[in-house]
Amino acid sequence: MTRDRASGSDPDPDRRGEGADAPGAVAPNNDTANHGAAREGSQDRGPLAAFPELLDQPLTRYVPGTSPRSTVALLAKDMGITTVGQLLDHAPRRYIRRGRIQALTELVAGERTSFVARVESSSTRRMRSDPRRSLTDVIVCDDSGASLKITFFNAYSAQKDLPVGSLALFTGKPEYYRGELAMTGADYAPVDTPESVLDATSDTGELLPIPVYPEAGKLTTPKLTRVLHQLLLTADLDSLPDPLSPELLAAQDLPPLGQAYRDLHRPETVAAYELARRRFRFQEAFVLQTELMRRRAEHAARPVDPRPPRPDGILARFDAALPFELTPGQREVGEQIAAELAGTAPMNRLLQGDVGSGKTVVALRAMLQVVDNGGQAAMLAPTEVLATQHHDKITAALGPLAAPGQLGGDPLATGVVLLTGSMPAAARRRALLDAASGAAGIVVGTHALIQDTVQFADLGLAVVDEQHRFGVEQRDALRAKAGQAPHTLVMTATPIPRTVAMTVFGDLDVSTLRELPGGRRPVETFVVGLAEHGPAWERRVWALAAEHVARGRQVYVVAPKIGDDAALPPFTSLRASLEAQQEDPEPATVTWLEELVAAQPELRAARTAVLHGRQDAQTKAGTMSGFAAGDIDVLVSTTVVEVGVDVPNATLMVVVDPERFGISQLHQLRGRIGRGEYASTCLLVTRAAPDHPARARLEAVAATTDGFELAEVDLQLRKEGDILGASQSGGRSGLRWVSALRDEALVARARTAAEAVIRADPDLSGHPVLRATIDRVLDEDRQAFLERG
Repeated sequence: MTRDRASGSDPDPDRRGEGADAPGAVAPNNDTANHGAAREGSQDRGPLAAFPELLDQPLTRYVPGTSPRSTVALLAKDMGITTVGQLLDHAPRRYIRRGRIQALTELVAGERTSFVARVESSSTRRMRSDPRRSLTDVIVCDDSGASLKITFFNAYSAQKDLPVGSLALFTGKPEYYRGELAMTGADYAPVDTPESVLDATSDTGELLPIPVYPEAGKLTTPKLTRVLHQLLLTADLDSLPDPLSPELLAAQDLPPLGQAYRDLHRPETVAAYELARRRFRFQEAFVLQTELMRRRAEHAARPVDPRPPRPDGILARFDAALPFELTPGQREVGEQIAAELAGTAPMNRLLQGDVGSGKTVVALRAMLQVVDNGGQAAMLAPTEVLATQHHDKITAALGPLAAPGQLGGDPLATGVVLLTGSMPAAARRRALLDAASGAAGIVVGTHALIQDTVQFADLGLAVVDEQHRFGVEQRDALRAKAGQAPHTLVMTATPIPRTVAMTVFGDLDVSTLRELPGGRRPVETFVVGLAEHGPAWERRVWALAAEHVARGRQVYVVAPKIGDDAALPPFTSLRASLEAQQEDPEPATVTWLEELVAAQPELRAARTAVLHGRQDAQTKAGTMSGFAAGDIDVLVSTTVVEVGVDVPNATLMVVVDPERFGISQLHQLRGRIGRGEYASTCLLVTRAAPDHPARARLEAVAATTDGFELAEVDLQLRKEGDILGASQSGGRSGLRWVSALRDEALVARARTAAEAVIRADPDLSGHPVLRATIDRVLDEDRQAFLERG
């Protein structure tokens, strides 16, 4: 596990580069001739190989000496860094911008300064005004004999990183407090000796920033700095061929690769390291966008059979029988899709729309256009509940058009079949036969669709609902069921910020539905804070649920965990549990909430049921069918109802412990109500303290029902997460340099440059260094997540 020993505010939030595969690593290529020899001091390593091996060379060949070599061993053990390229790509997380190094006796109030001092004592105490907050007081002293108190607010890291006896460089602005000079907060970095920071000046005497590296185990910033400086002296970085052409470097005003590495780790000026960072940010965006553009061009070159609209087909009859008007957005996106289905290149489109925006209708119309041309469409759903609901809704929407050969069926009708893993054997055999023979124009299913036994007569369109729930292999397996490349439509109800869309889904055309269909009403959302309010607030929650039931409406109660029937918490209310468990109550469970709901006098007559993921498929399907039919008043559930469940009569959702969910998940859950003509309410019942960081998420959800606005807020609050991978909060993004929070303009520039390269050279045959960089930088995991289309 890595940690950052710096504290205080980050003076430079653009830091990226954690890990071993960051930008700048360039793979072998055959067009590179002589790339120079190593610099003086490396003769003992034998003749230097040409570039293809330079970044892959072991560090032991470039870092001689006892102390640095011991650090090399730690790099391999604690970080998995063994090669020149991996260490060069281990960029500083941050830099401390320091003032002139002074003795503590020379400090002047109000002037930013830097000093090297040893920690004499450290203590942490609670604030009198707010016991939930803490102060850490660190007393430091230096060789002048003077001392200074530095106070950190809520600085857990300062307690750990500044033990008594440790030496560090501190940077901040001292002020007088109660007649004595003191400092509130400070940037700091550990140092070995006071002299180790004195040479950090340029030839002009400019004070240079101090790098602070991601650390692990015994690998501290001073140790990493020493071994990196040794590497910079021995490795011939100027021999590295550049994946960015001279023309592109000039157009973007960027330094070449070797110089950028030197300026990243040991810059001559502040401006130099800032330019190096900008170069690596652009390079990462450009490499990724080039690969996305290459994939887009490669996909577009595959031929498909045109499937144009038919004025007298099943789609025309479906449109004529629609009981409502399509929204302008649905019509516009429908026309885009219809035109692409009629073309000779495969459609590769992402359809994003807020909860309830009508994506399913758009997808169904596309499927019917393919059926009109003798083809088939398959819809892949993440759960059996959702697959069953899609099948039932499509069948009901088509009516006679989904009853081929039946009394009252339309002559143009097509079969609509369901295929899931829990189906009885006889029903499964019928579904497989209908898919293989072409009798079923539309096949809806779960992962069962991609099994080897499933065959299609002519799969022309693959629709993937809630695309983030599926792995690449699963989506590819569905597309592989077609004889030639099928059209692909992937859908998501989780709005995607524009930079993320360009970065992750750059090889897809993106369509967006922003309007709500007629009849949908916004959901009112309220945060119910039990920590700051008395038991009356909780009683009002259950009373409101009873009022909705009394009006003939239905209620969801959502918990973050399933729980164990044999170990119910011994609490009679949520408020009581908070008082007993103090700061960190155990999360509410379905089994516990079922008991709480049943114990409420107002709800004793309500018909209550439970739904969660441990139940068998038949039980889950039966419960959802009963709730949809109005036979259940209160459904106590986990987030299994998050996606796709459509019950227009449900008008109240009570989410217990909502701080345990992310913004997008809460928005998805809220989307299960307000789907009919009745006013609907969502209550976020939290036991978290008012100053808990998660409360900001809850207030954001309560403030707006606009999923696109919430997506931006979510990105701001939890940072990027892993936008190329599966992480959902905080920490690293799959990108090591590009930030989805602030780099939209940079990504757009990189995309324009990448498009120009691919237009002129679609397979990158004239750009072998760039091609090799793509292969090296995009490791297997990120390659997989690029296969979104």
